[in-house]
Amino acid sequence: MTPAARPAWVGLGSNLSDPVRQVLGATSELASLPETRLVRASGLFRSPPMGPRDQPDFINAVVLLQTCLEPLVLLDRLQLIEQAHGRQRARRWGERTLDLDLLVYGNERIDLPRLTVPHPGIPHRAFVLYPLVEVSPELEIPGYGSVAGLLAALPLEAVARRLEDPQ
Repeated sequence: MTPAARPAWVGLGSNLSDPVRQVLGATSELASLPETRLVRASGLFRSPPMGPRDQPDFINAVVLLQTCLEPLVLLDRLQLIEQAHGRQRARRWGERTLDLDLLVYGNERIDLPRLTVPHPGIPHRAFVLYPLVEVSPELEIPGYGSVAGLLAALPLEAVARRLEDPQ
């Protein structure tokens, strides 16, 4: 029996090797995952690095998928896409060609060695909340509350700028 499709929100980020191209390409690859359908993709947002400041700004986005893939299978697929884009984990919060984070998976709360969902950084990251509210303004994140409420609680200086025409 095939499991029912569930919504999954994935965060995308890049600050190396033509970041706009990296994020747009990964969005297409996410749409091509087996047993998965791309429902909606946010616009692209530019944000400063949250880690070391000696790196370029990031381009970020969020996509909403409907998927029959189980959470760890989806995580494995996300990591394969990262690897195909040349992802290397040189330093924590450092530069990268592509970063894919499983942010929310249906209404589930998952706490495993390899995966924590909802992603614990969501409430503090403008570069996640701005595109997330664009994709799903009514989203209630298990254990955290509404995405709109989380965005409203961010300090004013935590702003991610939307790119109007990434082409």
